[in-house]
Amino acid sequence: MSMPSPQSLMHLQTASARRAGQGTSAKLDGATLRRMLAFATRQRGKLAVFLVLSVLLSVAGVITPVLSGRIVNAITAGGPVSVIVWLALAIAGLALAEAGLTLVNRWLSARVGEGLIFDLRTAVFDHVQTLPVAFFNRTRTGALVSRLNTDVIGAQRAFSNTLSGVVANFVSLLITVGVMVTISWQVTVLSILLLPIFLIPARMLGGKLARLQHEAADHNAAMSNRMTERFGAGGATLVKLFGSPRAESEEFAARAGRVRDIGVRVGMLQTTFVTTLTLVSALALALVYGLGGWQAVAGRMDAGSVVSLAMLLTRLYGPLTMLANARMDIMSAVVSFQRVFEVLDLKPLITEPAHPTPLPGVTGRAADAGAHRAGTQSAKDGDATRTDRTVARPDSAEVSLAFRDVSFAYPSAAEVSLATLEEVAVLDERAGQEVLHGIDFEVPAGRTVALVGSSGAGKSTIASLVPRLYDVTAGAVELGGVDVRELGFDTLKAAVGMVTQDGHLFHESIRENLRIARPDATDAELEDAVHRARLDEVIGRLPEGLDTVIGERGYRLSGGERQRLTIARLLLAAPPVVILDEATSALDSTNEAAIQHALDEAMHGRTVLVIAHRLSTVQNADQILVVDDGRIAERGTHAELLAANGRYAVLYRTQFKEG
Repeated sequence: MSMPSPQSLMHLQTASARRAGQGTSAKLDGATLRRMLAFATRQRGKLAVFLVLSVLLSVAGVITPVLSGRIVNAITAGGPVSVIVWLALAIAGLALAEAGLTLVNRWLSARVGEGLIFDLRTAVFDHVQTLPVAFFNRTRTGALVSRLNTDVIGAQRAFSNTLSGVVANFVSLLITVGVMVTISWQVTVLSILLLPIFLIPARMLGGKLARLQHEAADHNAAMSNRMTERFGAGGATLVKLFGSPRAESEEFAARAGRVRDIGVRVGMLQTTFVTTLTLVSALALALVYGLGGWQAVAGRMDAGSVVSLAMLLTRLYGPLTMLANARMDIMSAVVSFQRVFEVLDLKPLITEPAHPTPLPGVTGRAADAGAHRAGTQSAKDGDATRTDRTVARPDSAEVSLAFRDVSFAYPSAAEVSLATLEEVAVLDERAGQEVLHGIDFEVPAGRTVALVGSSGAGKSTIASLVPRLYDVTAGAVELGGVDVRELGFDTLKAAVGMVTQDGHLFHESIRENLRIARPDATDAELEDAVHRARLDEVIGRLPEGLDTVIGERGYRLSGGERQRLTIARLLLAAPPVVILDEATSALDSTNEAAIQHALDEAMHGRTVLVIAHRLSTVQNADQILVVDDGRIAERGTHAELLAANGRYAVLYRTQFKEG
């Protein structure tokens, strides 16, 4: 292993400085080490071969200077030529072997590193999917994504870079020093005495570089967050409506200017560092040639030994410098692992029972990505020519819904989140105040119950307890007489369909957004759902029909079209229990009347819980519940509640301006 060039050492010093602030606070405790090794053991075979090859490469790097010295001695001794040729061939063979080992080692390094990244990323991704909605409501998305990218890659370097570097450089250092001592212990000692001059600049400049790099990283992160928010469709619209482009530009330019100034200072510090390293290397080389040459002339050393010492010297300072920075790199990797483990250690508040209770007539449908893609492809291949809108839809079992004396309080931040993901110093450990009190009602199978009331009364919170977005604090929510906490997740998803207020859509095609509900749906079933949601004309105008990508959060569609697409998704799923949380809130009167027919069809024969501010949409409900301050204040039919002249009557008169 040859000594790195000044440019390589500059890069090493910069990278180490960048990680210095992280590593200083890390502690490699036994629990963290065991968990790190647990991930590493999945790659143990490749990792073992990788380390062995790293050692062989270090040994090969030391043999070449020794052979070079022997060639010089053979030349000065006048031959024989055959010895010189054989030594030259040995060096060439060694170079070829070293090149081959380097390629194999790089392949193993990539396999180990990428394998570890895959294991960590899939572990974090799968675990995050088990966390409750409360976690996502509090977490900054960018900070969470960083755990899957920056921190995972930082953890990977611990094995593919740092571990191999420590092993290889330590072996190379031992062999190099050992060989140099056998040639001339005096020159070796004097060369090592120059080491402090070599390392002191690295230590002095490292702290300054670390501070500057962290400040630059903070500014870059702020600019990245600002760009992410402003470049999204919603953020760009908000800035154009209310923001000031000049103020936005000045804020961005101020941070960019600071990063520019830091870049200039970092460049000067790096140049100083490289210049110092070059100077020390030249002084050390001059020492070897001067002292070694004097001993060679005095007959105490041959010329070949001087050449070997000079070449070995170039392989001495590189490993020493890298080993000096190894602790910083190791601690940086520990920090990355700890940040990943922080997320993995979050306990899911919503858990699936070990032995789920079956729900009569409802079969859970697993909707993994593989089934999703397979369903998409088979539908494209086999149903492209089908136009018949009369399709077989999933049978809907008759399932009742009941709330049994339910109380609920939102979980505290400490229960569901991390301070580092919220970017706060300390999480609030206080439990949330109770927002639902003694909610008790039943929706018989095939009937419709509506929840009405002022904003913030607790209607959407009640609805969120049915699909277990949250779990009740006390009491029980039952489907078909079974507590939802006793049902398997797949069964619950198959039993309950919900249209939320925001109607979220992914930056994917319409087809993909619909098939989230039913990955195995055919094209005919997709077209049927689109037709019943009154989206035929909308999709007919799009350039690629169902395969049109609708943009972030569906911004290529109007608000009413987005809402109707989410209703089409519900129609495709055809669950026995339907929850409509302001499903027509984004529709004008004309669209609302049209889509109401589709909703009536989707609700027919199903158990329905409707939340609405527009009382005109719930007048035909079998029962209306008036929710006020987390309690059911009134219940009855539309006519009964008007006759009671209570809270419902006040809301009705306010909306329709009746006397």
